[in-house]
Amino acid sequence: MSRRDRESAARQAMEGTPPPVPPDLYAEVVRRGSRMLRRRRAARRLMWVLLLFAVVAFTVWATTVQPWVEPPSQVTPPVTGW
Repeated sequence: MSRRDRESAARQAMEGTPPPVPPDLYAEVVRRGSRMLRRRRAARRLMWVLLLFAVVAFTVWATTVQPWVEPPSQVTPPVTGW
């Protein structure tokens, strides 16, 4: 098929009448769209709850373990100056 043939076929397809849309298509699209929005909203809320849980768990762990404090020495320092 040459370029001229493809162009004429494309023009004929674009100039023709569009195919009829089923009457119940709009209701189906709205139903699916609202379901998709509910799922996204639920996923977003779940992620926020998990993030909040992680922050609370880290805070509790940090206050009980206190990783910024140097652990006590296990060896007695040598006695000098006697």
